[in-house]
Amino acid sequence: MKKLLIFLIGGIMIYAMNLKAPDFKERIPLKYVYSLCGGENISPELMWDNFPVETKSFAITMFDPDAPTDHGWWHWIVVNIPVNVTHFPEGAGNPDSPYFNLGYQTLNDYGEIGYGGPCPPPGSPHRYIITVYALDIEGFEVSRDINPQILSEAIKEHTIESASVMGYYQRGWR
Repeated sequence: MKKLLIFLIGGIMIYAMNLKAPDFKERIPLKYVYSLCGGENISPELMWDNFPVETKSFAITMFDPDAPTDHGWWHWIVVNIPVNVTHFPEGAGNPDSPYFNLGYQTLNDYGEIGYGGPCPPPGSPHRYIITVYALDIEGFEVSRDINPQILSEAIKEHTIESASVMGYYQRGWR
């Protein structure tokens, strides 16, 4: 979990954006793991605060930089989250959730819309990084099947600030 940073500059306190994922631990629980790896494929609960006042919308990503591809693996990308939404309940990344439309959920690298949990190949643990981005635009006009790597680059171009949490998962962990 990212720690809250406080800087004193000329008597003014500035707070860093903060992201909390209460059950997304250093060792990722099986309920968040992709179903083909024995998990329940439930997206974790996320809460964020201390974002810049000029924020116009948010985006969420979950990325595995250790995947054996030339671009990592995108597990989740959500854009067009209104600025008044600062909480994604557990399961909100799943298409059957009543919270699925809190943002515009797009294609992940499994070829599915919404959340796709960890499912690394056999070997050492992989890192899974969930990031919430405060953006300078109200949203993106994209189709749900946009390439995740292209959308992630567009998100980065419009990021004012972000906060991340990271967990690990290795195939076979229970």
